[in-house]
Amino acid sequence: MGVTIENLVTSGTFSLDGGTWDVDNNVWIVGNDDECVIIDSPHDAAAIISQVRGRKVLAILLTHAHNDHIGAAREVAEAVDAPIHLHPDDLMLWEQVYPGDRPEQDLADGDVIEVAGASLRAIHTPGHSPGSTCFLLEEEGTVFTGDTLFNGGPGATGRSYSDYPTILTSIRERLLTLPPATVVRTGHGDNTTIGAEQETLAKVSQ
Repeated sequence: MGVTIENLVTSGTFSLDGGTWDVDNNVWIVGNDDECVIIDSPHDAAAIISQVRGRKVLAILLTHAHNDHIGAAREVAEAVDAPIHLHPDDLMLWEQVYPGDRPEQDLADGDVIEVAGASLRAIHTPGHSPGSTCFLLEEEGTVFTGDTLFNGGPGATGRSYSDYPTILTSIRERLLTLPPATVVRTGHGDNTTIGAEQETLAKVSQ
């Protein structure tokens, strides 16, 4: 059986720099009937655990450490006995949610996570946050971009630890070089493609 991609949307809040906003987040579960990985764990641990349906969870992969992407991570990890992977450049954000705690595994650019006969490759894409990381599932022609690249352009860079020139460089050099037909599965909102976002980014000045 080939790898499948499941989408779960959870709702809650994002808080940073003294503000709080209502948000809907995408959770992505990649695997087969026996094993899977979870990409991001926002808001609702029970819903995520239910979506796993008793499969072996090999890893919880975090695209970055804003609280709306990691708020359920520790509860989910303990329930399914899976390690949390996070790029260490986002530890200062992680510690706002889980003080005195640390993810089990540091993510690095180029890391490969094997699941259900497929390979997810980590692509470090700083900008939205210093440790923001995308996950390329090349066999399926798809990339999970968290809040780095959305349907309509780059993720937000108006909060602490974000930088607009950095996110543009990450997108142009690390993502827009992928095949145009690559499906972009985002942290919020609808899917898009690399080709569509190449057109969007062409309108953004250097």
